[in-house]
Amino acid sequence: MGLIDSHTHLESFARRGELAPTLERARAAGLEAMITIGTDADDWGLYRDLAAAHPGFVHYTAGIHPCSVDERWAERFATLESFWRVAQASRLPETEAGGTPALRAPVALGEIGLDRFHLPKDDAAAVERIFGWQQDAFRAGLTLAKKLGCPIVVHSRGAFRESVEMIDASGVDWTKVVFHCFTEGPAEIAELNRRGGVGSFTGIITYKTAENIRAAALAQGIERLMLETDAPYLTPVPHRGKPNEPAYLRHTAEFCATLFGLSYDELAARTTANAKRFFGIG
Repeated sequence: MGLIDSHTHLESFARRGELAPTLERARAAGLEAMITIGTDADDWGLYRDLAAAHPGFVHYTAGIHPCSVDERWAERFATLESFWRVAQASRLPETEAGGTPALRAPVALGEIGLDRFHLPKDDAAAVERIFGWQQDAFRAGLTLAKKLGCPIVVHSRGAFRESVEMIDASGVDWTKVVFHCFTEGPAEIAELNRRGGVGSFTGIITYKTAENIRAAALAQGIERLMLETDAPYLTPVPHRGKPNEPAYLRHTAEFCATLFGLSYDELAARTTANAKRFFGIG
């Protein structure tokens, strides 16, 4: 059973002309699929084309990262909805080998959410203004996801309580919600899980100081565990300090197998099944 990287960013590899070898290394490391995450209009089309060129191996989402939100958030979310509608309406049946690759629709909306960490540090008025835009944009994204009935990839950094409260107020189906790069503790993961949501875990879980994150993963349990690289960021041990890539998911999986007291194959099978179920992929 192969692994699924449930959250990566292939745009950085494509921009540097390193995409083909990156995908080759991922396959060699035992990945059977990955989900590349949209953060703004600049990458949605690229990811749609990559998913069409690598059917079954590359899936993608479309969203607007909170750090990409500005005063034009409403216009940009209208563009996001249009992209989704066109991708869904234009989706083609799977083709025979050698035919034209099928156009692929996103498998989730995201990433969307709230981020206090990257707000200005010494300008209270700017903090209030920008965080207000983030909240308005997140609300719009949740409303769109509810209309689409799709899974939602949430980015929440330094804003866990506000994120949960906004999702509660939106009326979206919590079973369709994943908080990616979960870095809170057992109490917070319990808040998600009792609502039906889940957290996914990055290479941070391998870091010596990440006891609280490991405790959260164990509290959530193997039946909900999903793994991600968030490449090119958050590289796991033993490659910490280098740019991350999907192939390195294997190190996180090996670490988690030991953490959960499972064989590597069982850990891979369980996390892959969880990702397939959540994102509705084959």
